[in-house]
Amino acid sequence: MDVKLGRVVITGAAGRIGPTVREGLREDADHLVLVDTADIQPEDGAETAVEADIGDRAALCEAFRGADAVVHLAAITDEAGFDDLLDANVRGTLNVLEAARRAGVPRVVLFSSNRVTGNYPIHHHVFPDEPPRPDGFYGVTKVAAEALGQLYADTFGLEVVALRVGSFEEQPTETRHLATWLSPRDCVGFVRAAITAPNVNFVAAYAVSGNARRFWDLSVGESELGYRPVDDASVYAGDFPDDDPFWHGGPQGGDFAGPEALLPHLGE
Repeated sequence: MDVKLGRVVITGAAGRIGPTVREGLREDADHLVLVDTADIQPEDGAETAVEADIGDRAALCEAFRGADAVVHLAAITDEAGFDDLLDANVRGTLNVLEAARRAGVPRVVLFSSNRVTGNYPIHHHVFPDEPPRPDGFYGVTKVAAEALGQLYADTFGLEVVALRVGSFEEQPTETRHLATWLSPRDCVGFVRAAITAPNVNFVAAYAVSGNARRFWDLSVGESELGYRPVDDASVYAGDFPDDDPFWHGGPQGGDFAGPEALLPHLGE
């Protein structure tokens, strides 16, 4: 690739997606700063590891100095108690955006989620500018994180890209993934495009592979970020039954949606 990425910070670098993004950006980045509460070992002099929590704004400001972009992965990534989600996914995102502003970082890539629209029915093709319909508290906090990104773009001129990530897996493991799968290759492709796309103010785009059965429109990712996904879950369709109840109707969030998913986190 002929576009250098500069100095890139990755929060949540030791998480589930972090290692894939780290490996995918190493060749084109001048330097990677890997931020996590876990102990990370830099592979060479082109990486720096910072042990910090996204609740520590001062530590983030220090880690972000001199960076050209921040890729914000750190979060609680599934349904949980609302207070915990609020701290990690909303206050944590605020800390990242504010630290980026104070450190003079021009661009932040936020990992949002397809679950900000998980309560749309499976037969509805969703565009990123349609109203949110989150399928749980997790989705609600990602809606709030996107709103914070829009606020910082409008108020402070920070360039923000919110990637509504699909189901990140090496390959589909359930029927829903035939619509929602995000391959590792496409994940890195979307992140690289989100870092390098010109003329960005605020962009919210679905980051999902080019699955034939997908629910989400990919035109924003192509027109605003310049990335068209290359993988398609349909090559794995034979691994799953055609008459799976998931396709009979219901929300796009599948088992993530509905009272059974939310009630355990509401207490008594």
